[in-house]
Amino acid sequence: MSSPNAHRLPPGQYEARGWPVLHFGAPPAVNADTWTVSGSGAVENPTTWTLDQFRALPRTTLTADFHCVTKFSVFDNEWHGVAARTVLAELRPTAEASHVMLHGAEGYTTNVPLDALLDDDVLFAWRRNGEDLSVEHGWPLRLILPKRYAWKSAKWVNGIEVMAGDRRGFWEERGYHNDADPFTEQRYSYQEA
Repeated sequence: MSSPNAHRLPPGQYEARGWPVLHFGAPPAVNADTWTVSGSGAVENPTTWTLDQFRALPRTTLTADFHCVTKFSVFDNEWHGVAARTVLAELRPTAEASHVMLHGAEGYTTNVPLDALLDDDVLFAWRRNGEDLSVEHGWPLRLILPKRYAWKSAKWVNGIEVMAGDRRGFWEERGYHNDADPFTEQRYSYQEA
């Protein structure tokens, strides 16, 4: 019997039971009292927020699917956080801005086109399905970018670097696809045109 979500499942994916935890290395030690998020680079208003200041930005809730390059998908996650477009409006990217490098704890980075962050289904989240994210899943702040494989949904976000041009992040430098569209199976860099 097929899943009722089969039409939403990208090629090569399966519907997971639960929400598997995957990341490189051990989860970082997180102290919410000292956590900051900086916005920098090709912006008119460089800003550093404490966690409380960031969470005081206008909040939103959205329901979106989650697709991991390791082939699992989790449907209908309810995410709570701040829309990425709200954060970018605060930073005011300059005219030459084209991409964003997301920085996470322990030196993690991932790059995305600026336009991808401006989609209405992208947010910086700290809650899923009514509960705070666990540290293993990216608490205190995780990007949720539903139209890309999950390595683009950086965990433990502490920096938003707006760039005039593209630069590959951690996994992209190690052979993962620069765009990461799950519906066209953009998994590895050798698939790039």
